[in-house]
Amino acid sequence: MIQGPNPRAVGRVAGEHLGPILYALETCALTMEREGRGEEAAYYRALARLLAEAGGQPPGDEEGGAPPNPA
Repeated sequence: MIQGPNPRAVGRVAGEHLGPILYALETCALTMEREGRGEEAAYYRALARLLAEAGGQPPGDEEGGAPPNPA
């Protein structure tokens, strides 16, 4: 059985690599803009804005605190 992505793991990875992800999204948007694909560029910029605002926090962790480590 194939399962979907683990939201907490995806959020953790996104948080750890947020800068490069945002840079890559803006690079894509700039390229699309130069090619006359403004609507697609706007989509990628909106996606980057959402990620930046979320700060790469895992879903359900909007308050910014890390979950307690059970170890």
